[in-house]
Amino acid sequence: MKVLVAMSGGVDSSVAALILREQGHEVVGVTMRLWGGESDTGCCSVSDVDDARRVAQQLDIDHLVFNFSEEFNEHVVAPYVQAHVDGITPNPCIECNRHLKFDRLIERGHALGFDAVATGHHARIEPSPQGDLRVVRGEDPKKDQSYVVHMLAGDDLAYTLFPVGQMNKSEVREIAQRHGLRTATKPDSQDVCFIGSTTGREGFLGSRIAFRTAEVVDIDGTAAGQVEAVELVTVGQRRGLNLGGGPTRYVVDVDVNNQKVVVGSEQDLYVDSITLNRLSWPHQKDADASSVTILVQGSAHGARHEGTLTVVDKHTARVDWKISQKRIAPGQTVVFYDISDKYVLGGGVVTR
Repeated sequence: MKVLVAMSGGVDSSVAALILREQGHEVVGVTMRLWGGESDTGCCSVSDVDDARRVAQQLDIDHLVFNFSEEFNEHVVAPYVQAHVDGITPNPCIECNRHLKFDRLIERGHALGFDAVATGHHARIEPSPQGDLRVVRGEDPKKDQSYVVHMLAGDDLAYTLFPVGQMNKSEVREIAQRHGLRTATKPDSQDVCFIGSTTGREGFLGSRIAFRTAEVVDIDGTAAGQVEAVELVTVGQRRGLNLGGGPTRYVVDVDVNNQKVVVGSEQDLYVDSITLNRLSWPHQKDADASSVTILVQGSAHGARHEGTLTVVDKHTARVDWKISQKRIAPGQTVVFYDISDKYVLGGGVVTR
C-alpha cells in the first residue's frame, strides 16, 4: 500500500512513518508548511521541517513539503483574529486539523494516487458494534487526541491511518530511541504555532486589531472596574481583571459590542445546558438522533461529563447536563462520546 505520512518533525509522526515502512508499505513523508511568519513554538518552525526531512533520510523514504500557508491563513489565522474581535474564544488547533491536516492532506493524497494518509495522532479508527468506522480514544489516556480529530467522517475514516494510536507514549519514544531517530527525545509541541513565546497572544493580536477598553460589572450590575482589552477576555477567566481585593471573581460573560465584562462568583459559572452550532457528524444517523445520553469533553484533555444531546436542527444542538457544569467559553469545541467513553459521536462549537 502506498501511504502519505504527515511528518510534523515530532517523535509521534516519525515513529508512525517507521512503523508503516516496517510493515512493508511504500511510505512517503510530507511536511505541511503552514505558518509563514516567525515561530518559536508549536509545530511550524524551520527546525521542525528540518527534523522531519532528516528523519525521512534516516528511514530512507522520500520527503515532500506542501505549502499550505494561504489556506492556513484563510482557515485558521484570520478566523482566530476575527473571533477575538467578536468576543469569542477560538480553538485554532481544531481548525488546523479540520481544514489542513486532514481536508487538504486527504485531498492531496487522493490527487497523487496514495492509498491512504497517516499521521502521528494518538487516536484509533475502529468499527463500532454496528459495523461503522469510528474515531476511538488512543491507548494512552494522557496523550489521547481523539478530541482534535473528531471531525473525521465518511470515506475519510477508511482512508486515514493512526499507526501510534495503539501505543503508549513511552513505547513510541522507546521505538524511536531503539532506531536512533533524531526526534526520540524531542519535547511535545504544546503551543499555538503562530503565537510567539515572547510576544504572546496580546502581541500577536495587538499588531492586527485595535484593543478596546471595557467596563467590568458584577452579575448584579454593580461597577467593578475596567479592562484595557475586552478582546483578550474570556469566559471563566479570573486573573488579569484588576478588580482589587475581595473574593475571587470569574468572567461569566463578555459583550464586546457594548464593551462590557460581567463577573461573578465561581458558582455563577455553573449552567444547566449549552447550545452548539457548527456541528460535525461522522455519520448522518447520529445527526438524526432526537435525544441521546452522551459524555462530553470540552477541551483537548478535559474531563468528560454526562449529558443529554438534543439535535435541534442541522445547524444546532443542545446539551443538557446531568449535573450542572461550569460554562465553556463561546467558540470552544466540545466533542461527544458514547456513554462507554470510547467512540466519537460528533462535536460542535459552543455559542454565546
